Amino acid sequence: MPHVTGTPAIPAPASGATTGPATVTTLPGVRVARPRHYLMCRPTHFEVTYAINPWMDPTGEPVDTDLAMRQWEGLRDAYRALGHTVDVIEGVPGLPDMVFAANGALVVDGKVLGASFLAAERQPEGPAYLEWLRATGMFSDFGSTSTVNEGEGDFLDLDTVLLAGTGFRTSRMAHGEAQEFFGKPVISLQLVDPSYYHLDTAIAVLGDHDIAYYPGAFSPGSNAVLRRMFPDAITVDADEAATFAMNSVSDGKHVVVPVESVRFAAALRERGYDPVPVELSEFKKSGGGPKCCTLELRS
Repeated sequence: MPHVTGTPAIPAPASGATTGPATVTTLPGVRVARPRHYLMCRPTHFEVTYAINPWMDPTGEPVDTDLAMRQWEGLRDAYRALGHTVDVIEGVPGLPDMVFAANGALVVDGKVLGASFLAAERQPEGPAYLEWLRATGMFSDFGSTSTVNEGEGDFLDLDTVLLAGTGFRTSRMAHGEAQEFFGKPVISLQLVDPSYYHLDTAIAVLGDHDIAYYPGAFSPGSNAVLRRMFPDAITVDADEAATFAMNSVSDGKHVVVPVESVRFAAALRERGYDPVPVELSEFKKSGGGPKCCTLELRS
């Protein structure tokens, strides 16, 4: 069962004391939803034709393209029903993973850091997303890194800091370059389990000072950092992590979660959040969930 402990180390409104695993002894803190602006990519060309993470099997059950489109539309419609703005970028033929918009860039405080992918199959996605973002006219400050960075896949914004993952995709050097570009402290975290190859598969940002995470995805030192910074965090076990529970999307109150993540949803309710389950089984065939399909445009 996911569990909660303690009080956040980063200054934040109190969320209540706890007495043990998954037991909240005081009323949860008041959660406030904030309207968000998301970018998603229609899965017109989505399929599994190569393998760059343990979830992908080109010889396995093929993607049901009609079902994938219905599931993607369900996620988009869930965001819109919650009052969020959703823009759509059209996919490029030959780029099946472009549907995972979170990797396309990192947009914080109106500044855009373009993505630079490790796998050759995905490298054209970075320029495609940058072209769309430039064409909107919404942003004027664009940057890049000299080494691999895979956008919001490995960078998570927590208002006062950025959490940054490394170990499989984004390089540690890119963490420093992101800090210089955004002028915001970056906390580097080492991923050690190849099934959780991006930070957004191992940590869910619930609020500006509130996270959930899967400890098994991180090195001992990074786990110590997370415990020190977020002693009040929800943590999940290996079985729950495998439902892609940590690849969830929060607006501060509502948390869009995979429908399979039942225990995580229960823990969220105990903390005063409203889970919104969605079915994205086709995207799990490529190692993706709600967050992977969603890039937040922060002005």
